[in-house]
Amino acid sequence: MDHIKRQALLARIEADREAILNFVRDLVRAKSPNPPGDTRSSMQCVRDFLDARNVPYRLENRDETMPNLVATTTFGGQDRHLVLNGHIDVFPVPDSAQWSIDPWAAQERDGAIYGRGVADMKVGTMASIITYAYAHAMVEGQLDGRLTLAVVSDEETFGPNGTRHLFEVCPEEITGTAVLVGEPSSRHTVRLGEKGMLWLRFKVETQGGHGAYVHIGPSAVDQSSTVIADLRKFADFDFQEPPSIVMALTNAGAAYDRAFGSGASRNARRVTMNVGRINAGTNVNMIASQCTFEVDFRLPMGVVIQDALDYIEKLRETHGFTYDIMMASEPNWTEPDHEFVKIVATNAAMIAGAPPQLIPGLGSTDARLWRNRGVPAVVYGPAPRGMGAIDEHVPVEEIIDVVRCHVLSAFDYLSAKER
Repeated sequence: MDHIKRQALLARIEADREAILNFVRDLVRAKSPNPPGDTRSSMQCVRDFLDARNVPYRLENRDETMPNLVATTTFGGQDRHLVLNGHIDVFPVPDSAQWSIDPWAAQERDGAIYGRGVADMKVGTMASIITYAYAHAMVEGQLDGRLTLAVVSDEETFGPNGTRHLFEVCPEEITGTAVLVGEPSSRHTVRLGEKGMLWLRFKVETQGGHGAYVHIGPSAVDQSSTVIADLRKFADFDFQEPPSIVMALTNAGAAYDRAFGSGASRNARRVTMNVGRINAGTNVNMIASQCTFEVDFRLPMGVVIQDALDYIEKLRETHGFTYDIMMASEPNWTEPDHEFVKIVATNAAMIAGAPPQLIPGLGSTDARLWRNRGVPAVVYGPAPRGMGAIDEHVPVEEIIDVVRCHVLSAFDYLSAKER
């Protein structure tokens, strides 16, 4: 895309600044915590925005309380097909009194907009919608190929009603040849992959007994504690990272920690484990006869799910427990030298004034669903300030920067020129 067209796009974004920020505010105010996952008010906000600009779309719903929106424009015969993906469900707010500002008011303070879901990921979703609306309004001959917008629900709990449903009902339309997702990254990082995810539910059972007669038999809680301690030793598993990921991460430590918090760069390259929930016993004066606990393993590139399952099976030789798999996703990544990665990185560098680091993410996103199908997927969005915690916020200028990067990257990838 030539310099004059790029400058025109940037000028248009600047002219639309207030409309962009108002759209973000409206999205945040349209509450959509998941659970329970009812996103109808947020989707109506999206529909109102597109309707006002005469942008056609359709809804593809598996659950009417969790709508998904799909829109596609074909610009020419080129086989390039970019998909813009974003979700509108957000984490719940357990206690709004902990926030220093109303989590659903989308108020601006100190140059930032505060609110649940503003970082994860209503800013990124808004950037996808703005990008699609701009492209749809372009005159013939400026773009070539196809552009698809997929605004989905049910992502925060990895449920079946969002992107996974779209892959069932309209796979050809949303698969594409590349995908851009506005999940949190930061101005200084571009996420080209993510760690694997393995969620497990364990169950330990004993004969139980009276709490005063602990000599009679073991507690399921105590035995579970031993199992948990041994599960943590899987962090020492020896593995070999792919060379391209080693190269990408070697110099990324400072930028990684800046974006995701001190220690993030170390955890990107190791197995981590979190015990998220435990349920055991009936009364304080009884030896617990049953304990269930749920574990979240995150696996770096070079470790596969079967490695973890093999380790767990060996533990079963010495510990009495059963388990079932709640969720599983292998580590996934797009090679750093892929053209679309370079396009997004180049635009991010222009915006931030310095080349971004190409990194795998710690958390999981819908981008994995494309990478698992062999489609290059790139994540670029705001930094995750307060994501899933209190006082989630995004600086105003960073909001505009995300829009700039998404718009320019989409137009670069689909620019009408000989290749």
